[in-house]
Amino acid sequence: MNRSTPSTPTIPGCASPPAGTRDGAGSGLANGTGATNGELPVLKERGQREVFCGLTGIIWLHRKMQDAFFLIIGSRTCAHLMQSAAGVMIFAEPRFGTAIIEEKDLAGMADANEELDRVVTRLLDRRPEIRTLFLVGSCPSEVIKLDLARAAQRLDTEAGGEVRVLSYSGSGIETTFTQGEDTCLTSMVPHMPPHAGAEPSASRPGGTIGSTGTREAEPGTAPAPPTSLLVVGTIADVVEDQFQRIFGKLGVGPVHFFPPRRSAELPPIGPGTRMLMAQPWVNDTMAALAQRGCERIDAPFPFGVEGTTEWLVAAAAEWGVGRERVLEVTAAARERGRRAVARHRATLEDRSIFFFPDSQIEIPLARFLGRELGMRLLEVGTPFLHRGHMARELALLPGTPRLSEGQHVDRQLDRCRADQPDLVVCGLGLANPLEAEGLSTKWAIELVFTPIHGYEQAGDLAELFARPLVRRELLEV
Repeated sequence: MNRSTPSTPTIPGCASPPAGTRDGAGSGLANGTGATNGELPVLKERGQREVFCGLTGIIWLHRKMQDAFFLIIGSRTCAHLMQSAAGVMIFAEPRFGTAIIEEKDLAGMADANEELDRVVTRLLDRRPEIRTLFLVGSCPSEVIKLDLARAAQRLDTEAGGEVRVLSYSGSGIETTFTQGEDTCLTSMVPHMPPHAGAEPSASRPGGTIGSTGTREAEPGTAPAPPTSLLVVGTIADVVEDQFQRIFGKLGVGPVHFFPPRRSAELPPIGPGTRMLMAQPWVNDTMAALAQRGCERIDAPFPFGVEGTTEWLVAAAAEWGVGRERVLEVTAAARERGRRAVARHRATLEDRSIFFFPDSQIEIPLARFLGRELGMRLLEVGTPFLHRGHMARELALLPGTPRLSEGQHVDRQLDRCRADQPDLVVCGLGLANPLEAEGLSTKWAIELVFTPIHGYEQAGDLAELFARPLVRRELLEV
C-alpha cells in the first residue's frame, strides 16, 4: 500500500511515495539508538523516470543458471534491448530469446496461447539440455492480457517433470531494472524443497512477517536453531567460491546460494534456514522465503572491506562463532582488500558524489565510498528504500547526505546541477548530457554487471569510481 509514516519525515513540496512501496517497508527508523542517519529525512519522488525495465535482469540470471532458458514474450524492441545489453549475437544461441508478439496478436486475430505452445515445443525440441524454462512477461504481453502464469502451469504439466516451466514479469509497467531478478527468484521459491527433517506443515509456520521481511515468532517460542545458510541474490561464481571457502573455515553451513548455478538443483529451505542478502533488491524474494519459515540475518551488504567483514560477522554469530574468529580467518583477505582500496583513496578522498536512483544498490555503495574512501555524499537516490533491509547501512552512512526515494528526473537534475558534484552516478541516458555540461559520470549499470562483492573485489569497486575522475584529469589541457 502507498502510505507515508509519521516516523519518516518528508521534505515539503516533494511528491508522494512511489507506487511500489510495500507495507511496512518505509516504517520505523534505521535503529533505535538515538540520533543516527536512520532518521535522515527522505525526499519522496514521483515523476518522470529513466531506467531499464526488469527484462535486463536476464543478462546476469542466464549466465548464473546454466541449465535455464528465458523466453521473453514481447516485441522486437524487447529483442533488440536484450541483444544489445548482453553484447551477444543471436547466432551464438544464448540461453534467452524472444517470442515476438506480432500485430495480429495485438489485434486479437490469433490465439496467443496456441502460438506460445508452438514456440515452446520447438524450443524444447531444439534445446534438450534445458531444465527450467522461464516465460517472461513484457509490456506487450501485459497489454494483451496474456496469462503467462496459467500458460506456464499448463506447459509444466505437459512437460511431465522433464522441464520445469515458470513465469514472471519483467515488464516495464511492473518492474524496473533489478526488480526483474526479484520477481524471477520469487517465482522459484514455491518449488524449493523442504530441508531434511522438516515437516510439510512447517512450510508455513506460526508467527508473522515483520516490517523487515523477517518472520517474527509467536510470543514465548524460540526460533529454530540454524540448520543451513542461504545467500540470496545473484553473485559472480568466483565471488561465490570465495565466500564458500570463508564460511567453510568458520564452520558455518551448509551454505547454499540462491539462485544456484543449476536451476534444477534448488536448495532446501525451511525453519532453521538463515537468509543472508547478497543483493539489496531481492525484497519480495525475502518475504516469500520468510513465508517458508526462513529467518533473515540483519547485516550490511558485502561491499568493501568493512561491509564484507560485518556481513560475515553477522552470519557467523548465528553459528556461535565470534568476531575475533572471523577477523582471524579473514586477516589476509582483509589486508589485501585494504591495500587495493587504498590505491584509489588519493583520487577519491574529499571528492563529492551524487547518486541518481537506479538499482537499489546506491546506499551500500555510498556507505563504502564515504567510510572507506573519504568521499563526500551529496545526494543518495534509490528507486525503492526498504527501511528494514537498509537499517544497518543507513546507520553507517557518514555525514548528512540527502536521501531520495523514487524518481523525478527534472527535479533531480536541477539539484545535481546546483550541487556541481565531482562525480555523478547515473543511467546511460543521462551520462552524455551531463558530461557535455562538464560533469564526470559513472554508468550505474556497470555497478550491477561487474563483480564487486567481497574482499578480493573491493579494489575493483573503488577503481570503478576512480576511473572517470582519472580520465577527466588526463583529458584536461
